[in-house]
Amino acid sequence: MLTKKQLDLLGFIHKRVQRDGVPPSFDEMKEALDLRSKSGIHRLITALEERGFIRRLAHRARAIEIVKLPESMGGAPTSGFAPRVIDGDRPDGPAPASALPVEALYATELPVMGRIAAGVPIEAIQQASHSVAVPGQMLTGKGEHYALEVKGDSMIEAGINDGDVVVIRETSVAENGDIVVALIEDQEATLKRYMKRGNTIALEAANPAYETRVFADDRVKIQGKLVGLIRTY
Repeated sequence: MLTKKQLDLLGFIHKRVQRDGVPPSFDEMKEALDLRSKSGIHRLITALEERGFIRRLAHRARAIEIVKLPESMGGAPTSGFAPRVIDGDRPDGPAPASALPVEALYATELPVMGRIAAGVPIEAIQQASHSVAVPGQMLTGKGEHYALEVKGDSMIEAGINDGDVVVIRETSVAENGDIVVALIEDQEATLKRYMKRGNTIALEAANPAYETRVFADDRVKIQGKLVGLIRTY
């Protein structure tokens, strides 16, 4: 999930590298994003690096390498899940209410239905343990939504880390490439990329340390589809 400022900075760096062959200076970034201090740029750079969009190279001045771009900037598709851009940076001034859609003005409390394994499957989803506030614009499509805390590192290359909270839209169907909550034999719940091949369903990790698990299609039930992610620092 990228904020608008993070996306703006990534786009600015990309354009300057394409034009000049080197990334802009921190002063140039600060001026381009109309920030008051370099500390804001440092925070944005760190966030982009943690999300895998850029890489800082040691012992080199202005050494920032673009690793990947979101699809909105011409990057490669992410097989069913792209970061939803949520304007979460501190604004320079209040936006007029008329400029925002009604659903974006409010946060929705979603139940956190326990933990979901992004690794070896653990227990099935249990009852709600607490709730979390989610931006209204993250809740897309028909159906109810709920949240789960991620346990494990098998989806890190999809930008999903241990301890993140994922927002899930309830659905029993999925398309190839979707990241889904899959219930295996009514006992184990896991968060994986869904691929249906004939009469089998492959649950793929986004970490080469984990093997793809393949099941007969009647052994797997889709419980929901990933639509957003919340990370707390």
